Amino acid sequence: MRMKSQRGLSLAGVLVVGALAAFALTIGFRTVPVINEYLAVKRIVNVLADEGDKGTPALELRRSFDRRGQIDGVSSVSGVDLLIDKSGPRTLIEVDYSRAVPLVANLSLLIDLHASSEAR
Repeated sequence: MRMKSQRGLSLAGVLVVGALAAFALTIGFRTVPVINEYLAVKRIVNVLADEGDKGTPALELRRSFDRRGQIDGVSSVSGVDLLIDKSGPRTLIEVDYSRAVPLVANLSLLIDLHASSEAR
């Protein structure tokens, strides 16, 4: 009888694949709060741009961002960070910010984010 060769992963292969999967999951789990905060900032910026179109002054838009951000748990951005442009037919509100996500030991992931009301 002829023996068939076995197929599959060796123990070392399983450990390497497991380590890579664990690292990918760690990155995924650590970035979820950053993505949730970005989506909250984006939602708030769009609401404020609509309010700005109705004549709300820039100072009140900044205060409103701070109040709404406090409710939604936004801690990376405040109202003073907003760039508000009311010169065109529509109010444009933008904000650029960065978040550092600690991964392992002294290894961090830096994420640059840009939220804008331009594409409403």
